[in-house]
Amino acid sequence: MKAEIITIGDELLIGQTIDTNSAWMGQVLSSLGFDIIRKTAVHDKREDIIGILSDSSSRSDLVLITGGLGPTSDDITKQTLCEYFNTRLIVDKLVLEMVESMMAKRGFPMNENNRKQAEVPESCKVLTNAAGTAPGMWFEKDGKVFVSLPGVPHEMRYIMTSHVIPELRTRFTSQVIIHKNIMTFGTPEAGLAEILTGFEAGLPECIRLAYLPAAGIIKLRLTATGSDRKVIEQAMDEQLKKLYETIPQYIYGEDEETLEMAVGRLLREKNLTLCTAESCTGGKIAQLITSVPGCSDYYRGSVVAYSNDIKTGILGVDPVLIEKNGAVSEEIAKAMAEGARRIMKTDFALATTGIAGPAGGSELKPVGTLWIAISGRSGCAAERHVFTSDRATNITRFAFVALNRLRLQIISE
Repeated sequence: MKAEIITIGDELLIGQTIDTNSAWMGQVLSSLGFDIIRKTAVHDKREDIIGILSDSSSRSDLVLITGGLGPTSDDITKQTLCEYFNTRLIVDKLVLEMVESMMAKRGFPMNENNRKQAEVPESCKVLTNAAGTAPGMWFEKDGKVFVSLPGVPHEMRYIMTSHVIPELRTRFTSQVIIHKNIMTFGTPEAGLAEILTGFEAGLPECIRLAYLPAAGIIKLRLTATGSDRKVIEQAMDEQLKKLYETIPQYIYGEDEETLEMAVGRLLREKNLTLCTAESCTGGKIAQLITSVPGCSDYYRGSVVAYSNDIKTGILGVDPVLIEKNGAVSEEIAKAMAEGARRIMKTDFALATTGIAGPAGGSELKPVGTLWIAISGRSGCAAERHVFTSDRATNITRFAFVALNRLRLQIISE
């Protein structure tokens, strides 16, 4: 069964509001077995809304619509839906009672705009909204289903969860769709695709592979489609096994696991502890690590040694080393890692020093240069990387490559 999503609102088109609704609805529809073929954002204009509704009905079995159900003059979705479905607005008594009750609980007087929230197209099935004042509306036309929902995310999710999803489960018999994400790091997208050429060629017809890159992390999404869940689950398991055998060195996790989560999982499994000493990343690595619940089991702390005074005064880096090699060097990265591990008494210490940009680079040490050092029970090692992005992107990539290097080191010990 085919589905598409329409979001209505000028604020979405000009970038004032980020559309999170369609992403959430897409995940839900996919889990129900719908094939989402299109997502569209349109103006708060009658002709644009009617045009996209007509287009959608020609290709989709289900159309979800969000936005434009507010009480103000720029919210025209209900009136436009009346025109499209050849009906009129009427006051729904139950919705009116719910709006009056909600306004009274909030201590606000009812006005005409609030009362308009209770007006719904006569031909729709009303989907009550206990999370807000705008109800959802279910329409059917020529065998197609249209559902109009509020644009406020928590209200949309309430109506979807309480009304729409249960109805879709009983109304539609959809195909089975299974998604599996494999998280990778350590090779560019083009290089990874080349490595996986044979793997892709051998995929069965029921499974597709997609590459989703972001800041060096490449999510490999396998999508299996079919009518028999047991059959496609078995096919998926077989292909996952082949994928792990093909690129074991690049896979760090599954589904939505992050590098910091993978590092934490390994540290906890091996009962090891970690500290960090950061210069160019400015605490970014510490922030990522501490974003994981339960990180206090393995993470002791960090020193953000941005200035040389902190490197020498707190981490104990020899000033002669800085004078001789410069702050961005293998020697300083190692000294930072060893100093942090000595101070915080951990099994591992991860240190970074580099040049995030946009200024500060040289011919020998260009902007984007990064030195990573890891001090552990087997010694201290450092490696150099060079990136060519803007400051914010460089810092993110610095942090990710450092965490991945740490992950590999933990596995090897």
